[in-house]
Amino acid sequence: MTQQTDQRSALIVDDEPGHRMLVRAVLEDAGWRVTDAASGEAALAVLDEAQPHVALVDMKMPGMDGLTLMRELHARIPLLPVVLLTAFGSVGSAVEAMKQGAFDYLTKPADNDELTAVLEKSYEYRRLLEENARLRKLVPGGAAETLVGASPGILRVRELIEQAGPSEATVLILGESGTGKELVADGLHRASARARKPLIKVNCAALPAELLESELFGYVKGAFTGAVKDKPGRFQLASGGTLFLDEIGDMPASLQAKLLRALQEKVVEPLGSVKAVETDVRILAATNRDLRADVAVGRFREDLFYRLAVLEIQIPPLRDRTGDLPLLAGHLLRKLGAKNHKEIRSIAPAFVDALSRYDWPGNVRELENVLERALILARSDTLGPELLPPQIAGLVAGLGHDGAVRTDGQHAAGVNLSAGLPGAVEDAERKALRAALDASGGHREKTADALGISRRTLQYKLKKYGLTRR
Repeated sequence: MTQQTDQRSALIVDDEPGHRMLVRAVLEDAGWRVTDAASGEAALAVLDEAQPHVALVDMKMPGMDGLTLMRELHARIPLLPVVLLTAFGSVGSAVEAMKQGAFDYLTKPADNDELTAVLEKSYEYRRLLEENARLRKLVPGGAAETLVGASPGILRVRELIEQAGPSEATVLILGESGTGKELVADGLHRASARARKPLIKVNCAALPAELLESELFGYVKGAFTGAVKDKPGRFQLASGGTLFLDEIGDMPASLQAKLLRALQEKVVEPLGSVKAVETDVRILAATNRDLRADVAVGRFREDLFYRLAVLEIQIPPLRDRTGDLPLLAGHLLRKLGAKNHKEIRSIAPAFVDALSRYDWPGNVRELENVLERALILARSDTLGPELLPPQIAGLVAGLGHDGAVRTDGQHAAGVNLSAGLPGAVEDAERKALRAALDASGGHREKTADALGISRRTLQYKLKKYGLTRR
């Protein structure tokens, strides 16, 4: 089902006309487009026209009850979050509703602020699920699966992969070592029409100039001592596909002119040959250097820079997206657990707290190393702070010299790896709220502005996560 509008849309199903009118007024005042129905049967009849992003369903209705309607809605729109509403709230019915797939559960009469906050959260949750599903199709088994996180910087990288992937444009991928530049190149290739053709990778910093030239452009028999037969270069091997030039900022100046010609004229000349060979490749390049600064001092050709940087994708360093650490750590531990035949079910609060305090000069690559070390040394299915290397363990708040966590301090919430995506998202949200509160000195209006949410949404979230008393 394709949404026809960017406005948030809600479907309200309740057999009480007065309550439907009240909820409609509250949501419309908050900017929602609302469709209401008096029964489950009526809701299914208007579903195609309503195209809801979320549904608010009364549990107790004549005919089709709320749980039955929820199952029908999920059969037709699998990612639709359903919030159940009832005047007969009980722990038992709430647990049953959540087991069967309800996003959340509210009792009548619901507080207006709480109602809008829950629906806003359900809308954001669906948007995240849809984006992940779309990117998994776009980059099956590749970058979209590994570029884990919900921070603005990572969401922007994913968006650019989706937008630029199908094009033929040359892309320059920028970022510090260990941020995932190669993963972005994988994603761009798999999102392109060239995905069935080769993706050939060359590290320009790993080879001396003479070897790099022969690797890129190839050579013919007799071109130099030891050239006993023709050898195609990477440009030829990547024909019809993509050539990824990693660490392009380290390419020797003597090769930059030859690369520029290959980009401009789409031909290469193998060493020892006087015959140009046509090429059909898309170029992706990456560097951790400031190429503009290198251009300014003459270390990198300006004309080549502009040929490469038709589009730039900047990957944020891990220290600028520490809110993604719980999600990222969970993802990496599942991968590392499969590799090492060992399962980790949870991460202790002090362990997560220390990860968030560290600067991560090695970025995601360093995080993966730290997590693999901890996983190998762990004697249980929980990672504790005693498993951290010294440079990170020293940052644990409340950690004694013996490595034990004292119980008289406040610590960040741990990560339950068995909770799935909703639990991981809540862990990340709780951490982001705490960090924003700390940064604003507890000032709630400043906190809401920094997070880009309303004060009433902030108030609801603080209450939900037990952060109201500061």
